[in-house]
Amino acid sequence: MFSHSALAARAVALLGTLAIAAFASAAEAQTSSAPPAAAGGKTADPVVATVNGTEIHRSDVEAARQDLPQQYQSFPFEIVYPALLERLIDGKLLVAAARAQGLATDQEVKARLVRLEDQVIQSVYLTRAVKAKLTDDVLKKRYEEYVKTNPPEPEVHARHILVKSEDEAKAVIKELKGGADFAELAKKSSSGPSAAKGGDLGFIKRGDVVPEFADAAFALKVGQYTEAPVKTQFGWHVIKVEEARQSTPPTFEEQKDELEREASRDMITEIVNDLRGKAAIARFNADGSPKTEGDEKKGGAEPKKE
Repeated sequence: MFSHSALAARAVALLGTLAIAAFASAAEAQTSSAPPAAAGGKTADPVVATVNGTEIHRSDVEAARQDLPQQYQSFPFEIVYPALLERLIDGKLLVAAARAQGLATDQEVKARLVRLEDQVIQSVYLTRAVKAKLTDDVLKKRYEEYVKTNPPEPEVHARHILVKSEDEAKAVIKELKGGADFAELAKKSSSGPSAAKGGDLGFIKRGDVVPEFADAAFALKVGQYTEAPVKTQFGWHVIKVEEARQSTPPTFEEQKDELEREASRDMITEIVNDLRGKAAIARFNADGSPKTEGDEKKGGAEPKKE
């Protein structure tokens, strides 16, 4: 959908805000064991840069890539590679300068490292706990439940022309009755975002659109258009139905990513709740003073102990 140059520009802009994540990845990668050698004597993890003699490996870049937001991790590696590498180089330079000033033994740095260590341990613990539970059998049961709770329903392939006034809509209908092509008229007259596609909305279900639009669209037969303007909160519409069908559920593979996300959220909640149930937890006011019964009732506060 995007050109390589556009992707690169977006990646560089994003990475400018993620320097700390890249630096953290580089530091973490320094502690990992060396990768195995590839066939023919070539390393499976080549050196991709050196900074004053300190090596940066491809694995460092790949680790930094994993810290990008999910939507940017899908960018091709060659697109994000140059920007990530520059960030890692910057990180090496900054770390070296900081160490030269003795910041490795600074109390503030040590305190932050303790907090960071807690976050990493928590993340790894949850990731491994979820991974152990997240089997294909679990996902297939969730898929079966999804199919049961999302039965087939009518869908129509609709086009529409959106205008500001009822008179404009009536003028559009007059042109259609005179033989005008709906798609071409939509490109010329519609103010909606689908105008460039001839007003094409693709297949829609009733719940996908506002009730007034749905009532009009689902009352039409294939090939028909509304002969009276349809008013919604967005303006005045003329609607045409191109096709009608019953929806079919996505396949297991198509739904798998979403099922994994939902199952992971549920499992994390279950894990945390289980730990809470086994723990002795005491809560205090923000100033450290003991909570009273009155404090507990304010804003639905939880009990002091569990």
